Parts: sequence; C-alpha cells; structure tokens
Amino acid sequence: MKTRLIRIGNSRGVRIPKPLIEQAGLGDDVELRVTDGAIVVARLRRPRERWAEAAAELAALGDFGLLDPPTATRFDDEEWEW
Repeated sequence: MKTRLIRIGNSRGVRIPKPLIEQAGLGDDVELRVTDGAIVVARLRRPRERWAEAAAELAALGDFGLLDPPTATRFDDEEWEW
C-alpha cells in the first residue's frame, strides 16, 4: 500500500488505515525500530508476556531443572555452617 508522509510540526507521520491497525493488533502505544532500512511499527509487548504459557510448556516437558549448574559462592565455602 502506497501512502504519503505528512508533516506534524518538525516531524513526519504516516496515517495507518484502521483495517491494518486491527489486523496487526496495534494499540495506542507501539514500538518503532529500524530493520534492514525499513521502519517497523509493531505492537508493544507487555513485560513478561507469555511467561505463563512458557512455564506451562516447561511443566508439560517435566523438566524442572536449573538452566545453569549451581555455583558455590564465598559464603557457601567459608561462612555457611550446617
């Protein structure tokens, strides 16, 4: 779809048709980034979005181990007493 940059003060803007906004799932706030010479307008992701789904997927795999092996600290080696 071809469109025109419009002047907004010292900046420029693009009018995005409502059907494209709905199809992309955009809200009032969006993320802008430049990728390979293109300006990408993407929906803003909420912090920790899909964490619950990812945890459920891990639980379904039955692997509850740590990603990294435990590493002893100075406290563990010198100060901790059983």
